[in-house]
Amino acid sequence: MNCEECGKRPATLHLTKIVNGEKTEYHICEQCAHEKGDVFTGFHNFSINNLLSGLLKFDPMQKNGRETATNKPLQCETCGLTYSQFSKSGRFGCSDCYTFLGDRLDPLFRRIHGNTQHSGKVPERTGGKLKIRKELEQLKQALQSHVASEEFEKAAEMRDRIRALEQKMAQS
Repeated sequence: MNCEECGKRPATLHLTKIVNGEKTEYHICEQCAHEKGDVFTGFHNFSINNLLSGLLKFDPMQKNGRETATNKPLQCETCGLTYSQFSKSGRFGCSDCYTFLGDRLDPLFRRIHGNTQHSGKVPERTGGKLKIRKELEQLKQALQSHVASEEFEKAAEMRDRIRALEQKMAQS
């Protein structure tokens, strides 16, 4: 889509404005946005990293977004990256940053991904025991939820399937 103002450059800024239920859309290039000014000011410094760090800002070690006086800013000893720098950029400085910032990253990962442990696909040929272990974990969680909701017949089915899988693992 080309810029609505100049018609020459591709539109990189797409703004939807709704006033009194009336929707107006603007599709303009970055240069025309700078020239136009008033309506489009503040968008030239837009960054996905800033958006995500603002939306997902979660730091249990801080109060009101500021480091407390008793807590020194957590910093990677290898490259010097602080947690606040990481939260702004969304990038680590080196491979050791995860080790030094790890305590603060777990709640963030849990909030973003729902878990701190990766649960991806398992290859068909090589993942036999791993696949069974994963299925056992899922069955045990299902068993707990059926017991909690007092669905004892379904819980008994889960128990029997768990026992069968455990026997299968013991045999292989």
